[in-house]
Amino acid sequence: MSVSFWAGVALRFLWRSWRATAVLAVMVAGAVASLTLLSALAVGVGDAMVRNSVGLYAGHLVGEPLPAGLDLAALHVPGVSAVLARGSAVGVLSRGERDGPVSLVVVDPEAEAAATALPRKAVAGRYLRAGEPAVFLSRPLAEALAARPGDTVSFAAPGRVDTTPLKVVGVYESGVDRLDRGVSFVPRGALPVSTPLQSVAVFLRAGVEPEAVRETYAGTLPEVAGRFRTWAELMPGLQELIELNYLSMGVVTALVFAVVALGVAGAFVIFIVQRLREHGVMKAMGVSAGETVLMLTLQVGLMSIAAAAAGTVIGVALVIALGHGGIDLGAFTAHNPYFAVSAVVYPRLTAFSAGLPPLLAVGFPLLAALGPARYVARRPAAEILRTL
Repeated sequence: MSVSFWAGVALRFLWRSWRATAVLAVMVAGAVASLTLLSALAVGVGDAMVRNSVGLYAGHLVGEPLPAGLDLAALHVPGVSAVLARGSAVGVLSRGERDGPVSLVVVDPEAEAAATALPRKAVAGRYLRAGEPAVFLSRPLAEALAARPGDTVSFAAPGRVDTTPLKVVGVYESGVDRLDRGVSFVPRGALPVSTPLQSVAVFLRAGVEPEAVRETYAGTLPEVAGRFRTWAELMPGLQELIELNYLSMGVVTALVFAVVALGVAGAFVIFIVQRLREHGVMKAMGVSAGETVLMLTLQVGLMSIAAAAAGTVIGVALVIALGHGGIDLGAFTAHNPYFAVSAVVYPRLTAFSAGLPPLLAVGFPLLAALGPARYVARRPAAEILRTL
C-alpha cells in the first residue's frame, strides 16, 4: 500500500487519541518556539559583541602599516561607511613633577566622532575639536598626572629637548584595558613632530562581510590589500567566544529535544498498548512488519512536523516582536568590555537559529519512535491477540 494510505491511517490513530496528541504537540511546539527565540538571542549576543568591539574604536578592518601617499578615497568601496586615518607618536606626558609614558594617537576629531563611540565614553570634559592643541586623556593616565579638564600637560618626544603644551579637554574610560592604559588622543596638527599615516580603520555598513571588502581591495589595491586584517583576526578571543556561544546553544537545544523525544516515545508506547487490539487485528489481516513500522513512524513524524511548524511560527513571531526594540542586558554586562558601547541585544534569525530547533524537533522523536514501532512489528499477531 502507498505511503499516503498509511499517512491517512496514522492521522486517524492520532485523532482517536487527540487529547494525548494535543499535549505532545504543545510540548514540542513550546520547545521549538522557546529554543528558536533563545537561538536567535544567542546570535544577537554575538552580533552585539562584534558591534560593540568594532564600533568603539577598532573598526571592521584595520590596515597597517600603510604607505604615506595612499589615496584614502580608493578605500571607499561599496559597503564601506567610513575610513579613518590615524597616526601615532610615543613619548612622555608630564604635569609638574608627575609624568607617564604615553602613546598619542593622532586623529581627525570630526571623522572619529561620526564613526566611533569613543567620544561618548568621556567621563569628564569633552572630546577633541579639529585644530586645537589639546589632548583627550585616558582615565588612568589622568589620575597618574593628577590632571583634569582645563589643565595643561607637556608632551616630550624621544630625542627632543623641547616639549609641546597640550590642554586637557576631556578624560575618557572605555572599559577596554588596551585603550585605557597609556593611550590618549590628539587632533591632527597638534604636535610639532611628524606623524605620518600609520594605520587605517575601515568601518562597514550593516550586513557587509569584512572578507568581501578585503577581496575588493585585492582587486583595486593589490599592493596594500595584504596589510588589512579583519576584526576576527585582530580579536581571536572574541571570535572563539562567539563560536563557543553557538556551540553551547546547540548542545542545549540537542539536550532539550532528547528529553522531549523520550517523552514522545513513552507516550507512543502508551498509545500502542491502548490500541494493541487494532495492531493485532491489522497484523492478522496481513499488514507486514515494514508497514507497521511505517504507520507508527508516520504518526510520530506527522505530529512532530505539525508541532515544529507551529512552534517555528510562534518563535519567529517572538523574534520579530523583540527584534524591533531589542533586549537591554545592561544589568548583566556592566563590567563586560564586549558591551562597552551598548548592552541592547537584537535577536536575529539565521539558518542556525531558525533551522536547528525544528530539525531536531522532528529528528529526535522519529529516532525515539523506532523502539515502540519495532516492539509491535516484531511480535506475531497470534501472540498479540492472546495477551488481550
